[in-house]
Amino acid sequence: MLTQIPTDKIIQTAMRYGADFAEVFYEKKRTTSISCDDRKIERAACLFDTGVGIRVISEGRTAYGSTNDLEKKNLLDLAKSVGRAARAKTADTRSIILTEKISNGVTMVKKHPYGIVLADKCEIVKSANEVAWKCGKQVAQVNIIYRDSVRRILVASSEGVFASDEQVGTVLVAQIVAADGKTIQTGMENCGGALGFELFDDNPPEEIAEKAARRAILMLAARPAPAGRMPVIISGEAGGTMIHEAVGHGLEADLALEGNSVYSNRIGQKVASELVTVLDDATLYGKRGSFTFDDEGTPAHRTVLIEKGILKAYMSDRLRALKEGISSTGNARRQTYEHLPIVRMTNTIIAPGSDDTAKMLSSTQTGLFVRRMGGGQVNTINGDFVFDVQEGYLIEGGKIADAVRGATLIGNGPKVLLSIAGVGNDLGFSIGTCGKEGQETPVSCGQPTIKIPEIVVGGTK
Repeated sequence: MLTQIPTDKIIQTAMRYGADFAEVFYEKKRTTSISCDDRKIERAACLFDTGVGIRVISEGRTAYGSTNDLEKKNLLDLAKSVGRAARAKTADTRSIILTEKISNGVTMVKKHPYGIVLADKCEIVKSANEVAWKCGKQVAQVNIIYRDSVRRILVASSEGVFASDEQVGTVLVAQIVAADGKTIQTGMENCGGALGFELFDDNPPEEIAEKAARRAILMLAARPAPAGRMPVIISGEAGGTMIHEAVGHGLEADLALEGNSVYSNRIGQKVASELVTVLDDATLYGKRGSFTFDDEGTPAHRTVLIEKGILKAYMSDRLRALKEGISSTGNARRQTYEHLPIVRMTNTIIAPGSDDTAKMLSSTQTGLFVRRMGGGQVNTINGDFVFDVQEGYLIEGGKIADAVRGATLIGNGPKVLLSIAGVGNDLGFSIGTCGKEGQETPVSCGQPTIKIPEIVVGGTK
């Protein structure tokens, strides 16, 4: 079907009324979703969606339309309507030469979801569910979710871009509730990436479920978290939630170039400790935010955002890059063909350093050790953030001590980055679905173990 879309005709029709740029985005997607709750499969469904989005830019104005009716006449009529909506003063009837871009294989999978029957996918969920219930009598509720998606896209534009890609993703999530009659706690563990069923070669579903259940049970007996200013060590196991929320969003060009980021107009300035280098890298094999081409047909990039504390670049799409006279960093992403592409993160990480993680701990007499981060929120304009700690421990005498519950980290992204006193030589990842402007996209984030000399910890004690 990809080759049957009359991309050249659509672009020429959209440009007929005068435009600076026209683009066709085709998407065909199949999603499988399975959930097990209360010891039974509640949902096992395969959903299909196919459609085309047409974008026209003229003298700074953007018009966009989409349809799932792929008849040639309907597509050309839509192109005409979008072209008229972005009407310019002079018509442009130049011919368009489309040049195909070749895939670099970033998202190649070994065990394609198409080759796995639904019954085998259900067995993954059932097996994880059974293990979770066996972890202890405190387990009160188990919810196991499996999802995979196969997304085939084609992007063609008046600039001659012609790129196609297949993006495969697989995810397993275990959400466990534990209770002891007085307290209720939750534990969550997940795995996922731009992978097929080979995801479970290194991430057995039973282990994912057990980790979530053990975490929920652990938090039942945990002490209330202390409150106040203290040193905090965030383990590489915690993943990069903090770097994604507290730093990453502020480095997206649509926010930064419009003055809506604490990092606006700061290229070339010191914004972090010299120990800190931040990357956004869509070329990492198998990570949840990886792809071959972004949703404007730009090849996947490895972008250095902060290098040894100095702000080097923002993540950008074609539109922002054009305004600034630079090249796109390949960060244009959209939820579906019904949405405009916007600037989004892919795999955002703090690069590993050279500090020994054991020494960072032994040199910290008291504080909080974070093994798993929860959710959070950030104000991109001033950088203030609040994050939940899903699994945390007291540090006493340079060693990990009792588990604590109810902890939150409260701080300011730029100030925390500047204060980081240790960056470990390990690296851990977490996965998520990032929301922005009503759109959701798959991402991953990562960091090594880092030491923050002082930050406000919110607690109940």
